[in-house]
Amino acid sequence: MTQLVERSVLPEHATAAAPVRHDSDQPLTPQGSWIRPGKTLLVASTGGHLEQLYRLQQRFRPLLDDVEWATFDTGQSRHLLADEVVHYVPFVKPKDARGTFLDGLEAARLLGHRRFARVISTGAAVAVPFLGLARSRGLAAHYIESAARSEGLSLSGQMVSRMPGVRLYGQYPGWASGRWQFRGSVFDGFEPGPTAPAPSLDKVVVTVGSQRDFGFRRALESVLRLLPAVSTSSAEVLWQTGATDVSGLGIDAVETLPAADLEQAIAEADLVISHSGVGTSLTTLEHGKCPVLLPRRRDHGEHTDDHQRLIAQELGRRGLAVWADPDRLRPGDLVRAAGMTAFRASPPPFLLQPD
Repeated sequence: MTQLVERSVLPEHATAAAPVRHDSDQPLTPQGSWIRPGKTLLVASTGGHLEQLYRLQQRFRPLLDDVEWATFDTGQSRHLLADEVVHYVPFVKPKDARGTFLDGLEAARLLGHRRFARVISTGAAVAVPFLGLARSRGLAAHYIESAARSEGLSLSGQMVSRMPGVRLYGQYPGWASGRWQFRGSVFDGFEPGPTAPAPSLDKVVVTVGSQRDFGFRRALESVLRLLPAVSTSSAEVLWQTGATDVSGLGIDAVETLPAADLEQAIAEADLVISHSGVGTSLTTLEHGKCPVLLPRRRDHGEHTDDHQRLIAQELGRRGLAVWADPDRLRPGDLVRAAGMTAFRASPPPFLLQPD
């Protein structure tokens, strides 16, 4: 059953530590006439999809000042959306027919009273029932493909693209065409800062996310082998290991960590080493640091596909991360990332298509 949560306290997440570099002042455009008036439902799976929608909605033009959210009930969503109206819906994983059906029931309940004028989603699988129901009821629908998809569509994107009338957006200009429009990327909010001498590595965060069905032992073994060569002898290392089997590694691991605690640890860290997820990457950049990214690989049973490599390549191209396959990670990669910095930039507005 969906829960409705209302909070009035601003989340800690809203106070980022990274300095802001203003390249230009973007006027705050009031809601214009090219989209229909009314309340907006923002829909996203937790993890990187929610992180992206949270940041992109601040750039939407016209401004959407009357919004509610639909997502999964996790520590991340409760932290990130602490001051928002949130409808918690059943968890659905990729290719999950039962979960999609249950979210379809929630979509029908939420959209059945015509309280909303539109639905906007960044995926993943939760987007399909919500956008499909929205269009069947004559509501406007917008789908923004994940920044993880630099070379084409996700499965959810393929399914949504077959729905008539859905407004479609890609975060890379190279493949956006026709119905798929380019309005910028969530990564446009950051740019590389000056490189500084690498600090003493006294505090290190190692996180491989919280995927329920996929471990990432290769990453932990590689970092465990290399970290003593570059960190101080008394270094504090936070190992957030998710579903990974850590038996025999001899580390003090935590499966999951409250989102606020993980963010605080990242803010205090001298180095962040992470699986190549959008969410952790954005959080690290928010705090002025550039992560070491280790992409999961499908052929090792670490994810359903190789989209994490695309994320790593894009952030590496932008000078916002150092990345390597875990089997090819070197001590110099860790030192280099520790000396890199990031700034929050003023990205261009994300112009919604007429609906």
